[in-house]
Amino acid sequence: MPYGGRELATAFRTVRKNTIQVAEDIPESSYDHSPAPETRTVARMLTHIAISPRFWLEINKTLRLNTLVGFDFLAVRDRLHAEEIKLRSKAEILDLLRAEGETFAAWLDTLAPEFLEEGITDPDGATVKSRFERILSAKEHEMHHRAQLMLIERQLGIVPHITRQFNERVAQMQSAKA
Repeated sequence: MPYGGRELATAFRTVRKNTIQVAEDIPESSYDHSPAPETRTVARMLTHIAISPRFWLEINKTLRLNTLVGFDFLAVRDRLHAEEIKLRSKAEILDLLRAEGETFAAWLDTLAPEFLEEGITDPDGATVKSRFERILSAKEHEMHHRAQLMLIERQLGIVPHITRQFNERVAQMQSAKA
């Protein structure tokens, strides 16, 4: 069975659901926590995660680029950064995670195999990667930052929900075995 737009959407929704759970588990009083100097706070990292799919939408939906040669990454970074640094409450960040995540997933759900097979040339002008591979990196990007947030949860004394769920399954298996 090929992995296409529908599967990308399903997988992205799962990743975003887990990110939202992390965001819900961290108390708002810890949203200003930064794990080290010159790193994003919890609030900024969650906002960064929420709006990052806009980058993939711009390249693949709005502009439908076939090459990244000459693409102004810094302009996109600056626009996203301006959005990222806006102060938001926990509720506003959760709303942003939900809305932006569903916007991206709904678009993923529409992607045809032919579109995903298209090549996009790297900024170096030599390397070509499929649109599928590039779009898949949106999910990988979010998982990278969610892993950082799960470590921050540990620093804050919070057992991450995925660990809690795993421990519950192990306890059930042990209980059933006894």
